[in-house]
Formats: sequence, C-alpha cells, structure tokens
Amino acid sequence: MPKGAGKVIAQNKKAYHDYFIEETYEAGIVLQGTEIKSIRAGRVNLKDAYARIHNGEVYLIGMHISPYEQGNRYNHDPLRERKLLLHRKEISKLIGETKEIGYSLVPLKLYLKNGYAKVLIGLAKGKKKYDKREDMKKKEAKREVERAFRERQKM
Repeated sequence: MPKGAGKVIAQNKKAYHDYFIEETYEAGIVLQGTEIKSIRAGRVNLKDAYARIHNGEVYLIGMHISPYEQGNRYNHDPLRERKLLLHRKEISKLIGETKEIGYSLVPLKLYLKNGYAKVLIGLAKGKKKYDKREDMKKKEAKREVERAFRERQKM
C-alpha cells in the first residue's frame, strides 16, 4: 500500500485469487453527494468491480456504494460508473498495457488518505485453474509448516 495511506475501507480479496497483479496505481475517485458518507461508514463492495478506459479516461464499473440512510432525495445510484483520477502519463501507459490480451484493471483496495477516498487499482492478468490450485497447495503447505513450528515451540 502506498505511503501515508489511512484507513482501509474495503478490500477485493478475490482479485488476488483470480489474477496475477503485476502493477498497482493509486487513483482518486469522483464522488457525488452522500457517497463519501457511505464510504466512511464502510458500506462499499468491490467484489465484482473492474476499471475500463473510455475516451482517455478511466472509469470504475460495478463498485457498489450503498445509499446513505439520512440522504433522502440527495442519494445516488449505488452502481453508477465513477471516474478515476490518474495522471495523463499513467493513463496512456495503462491504455498500452490493457490492449494486450489477457490484461485488465481490477480495484484492489478502497481507503481514505488525508480525508480523500482513494482506490488502489492493479494491472492484472487472469489465472488459469491450475494456477489457482498451485496457489492453494502453497498456502496449505505454509499453514502446515507454521502449525508444526507452533507445536514444536509448545514442547
């Protein structure tokens, strides 16, 4: 996570399971009305979200921000597309890299930094089924080693 990052609001754990994350970028989000209040309350879901580049701008699609309870008529559409704020150089680099087959942009974390909502997006390449199985085997082996080490220290 970048330096100075504050409170993590939401994480996309499934992204690390389904993708190889090659690079990460920190981006600001353009929000409307009561969205920041819902984010601060932790009412965000990144599970099925992804980012897409359209007309030289990056948009976050599928991120669910629940309506704010006290927002009445000022509330927002929970699944609307939200523009991400990145530097022009970063966007042009992402355009080139996402044109390669198999690469996509996936949000990894949503957090507050200096009072602003930020998203950590990753340049991701999809995993095949055998890659996922291999990762699960490595995790299981690591757990067994740690379990054995703990039992040994108890003696």
